[in-house]
Amino acid sequence: MDIDVMENIFLLVLVTLFSVLQNAFIALKVEKECKKQDAAFERLSCAKRNCMDTYPTFLAVMWCAGICLSQAPAAFAGGVYLVTRQKYFVGYMGQTCQSIPGYLFGKRMLAFLFLMCLVGIVNYLLGQYCGSDYKEYVQTITKAASTLLLIP
Repeated sequence: MDIDVMENIFLLVLVTLFSVLQNAFIALKVEKECKKQDAAFERLSCAKRNCMDTYPTFLAVMWCAGICLSQAPAAFAGGVYLVTRQKYFVGYMGQTCQSIPGYLFGKRMLAFLFLMCLVGIVNYLLGQYCGSDYKEYVQTITKAASTLLLIP
């Protein structure tokens, strides 16, 4: 693979691999509880289903944001999303209300990544049809804004 291409996607690849490991952890946890067939299994199964339902959306917006706009903030938001998804899953093992903070924070990360995609696409279209490119300015703003995502 070309070294320039790898430099532009390396962080995205790392976050994707961590998400695969997290999926394996979730599957093993559900498999372990499967033998008991009790209320905890039902909660874990529901949490696993919810995590798997949003997984393709997460991957799509993270990669699009990283490629269309900037790799570092997209990978940072992706990493934070994985932490919140873990918090959601572990919260589901207790009472269902313990998973709400992870759920809400995860939605915030997905919204940020989606916004990054839109800004990247609009910037590309402006560059193509209007001749003005704001990518450097927008990248600076998203790098600064990505750290603000940690504020609850």
